[in-house]
Amino acid sequence: MSNRRQPKQRRYIALSVASLILLAGGGAIAAEAVSSRGNDDTQQSENVADGTGPDGAAGTGATAGTAKPSASGAAKPAAGASSPAGATPSAGAPGGASAQATPSATTAAGARSGVPQSPGQSSTVVRLPAPRVFTGQAFDTCTAPNLTTMNAWRKSSPYGAAAVYIGGKNRGCAQPQLTSSWVRSVHSAGWQLIPLYVGAQPPCQTSKNPERITAANAASLGTADGADAVAKASALGMRSGSAIYLDMEAYDIGNASCVQSVLTYVQAWDRAAHAKGYWAGFYGFSQSSAAAIATAAGSHTADLPDALWYARYDNNADTTTGFPFASGLWTGHRRGHQYAVNKKETFGGATVTVDHNAWDAPVAVVN
Repeated sequence: MSNRRQPKQRRYIALSVASLILLAGGGAIAAEAVSSRGNDDTQQSENVADGTGPDGAAGTGATAGTAKPSASGAAKPAAGASSPAGATPSAGAPGGASAQATPSATTAAGARSGVPQSPGQSSTVVRLPAPRVFTGQAFDTCTAPNLTTMNAWRKSSPYGAAAVYIGGKNRGCAQPQLTSSWVRSVHSAGWQLIPLYVGAQPPCQTSKNPERITAANAASLGTADGADAVAKASALGMRSGSAIYLDMEAYDIGNASCVQSVLTYVQAWDRAAHAKGYWAGFYGFSQSSAAAIATAAGSHTADLPDALWYARYDNNADTTTGFPFASGLWTGHRRGHQYAVNKKETFGGATVTVDHNAWDAPVAVVN
């Protein structure tokens, strides 16, 4: 993500985040769906044969794309690109898309929806609160904008959700606006929020991050950071049932020991989030950090992310067309796609530099 964390380098690869695998025989997943421009509290449910997880974003090796803004400043999908799965414009909402029901709340801890897994591969079985799913356009930016800007953008921008950096020792941006009062105010105005946590980074990554994963501390540090992420989200009024996305920057996935250390850390982080009733998301790059998680998902590894937010800068505002991993992974409203970065946009007289995301995944549940 553009200059959002301690490693300020701008080499990107696509992102990743896994999702929960349903228990044997499939489970019904209750989801709280919201429209891209509204604050719809209608709860829906559907039977899902498989689940999916978010794509992650890495910090090195990818080539950034260039989004083409429309006359209103909103990024346009690439020619021929479809809108997020099942999305249809909301009445009177510019760039809006309707939300869908998501996968079930009964899962094996750490299981990825969309990835077959035997019950014995999960350490525990947990019942997570139904997630709130947003489908539509989202933005992320380094520092959460002030309320005046958020209100102006709410009225005239195509966005219905905003990602915010809630914590982590490697978080690189000050957050003077990000308080529980701010969260309540923007949520009341109709915004959906995507909490992002900049946790420990890989031992083989080239950066100056103060918190690093090692083979020795991966499990304990993942547990501690996962618990801290939940505490930070809770303090902001984001209650259980919320999805929190772990930010993992790019690293050398050809380094087997580094990959294993990161995987151990992610699994521990996910279990810690699940233990408190939070959905575990993952942000990473399609050719690096997300790719490593997707590979683990293909091997039926337990305790992986429930949703995948992947960085792939192809200017394609979609979560299905061009999905860089196996099509069965992180299906059922478990994907976010960061498709363009560092775009300066002005709505309602307020200018912010943002990254563009197509979203079809769980978000925060605000008190």
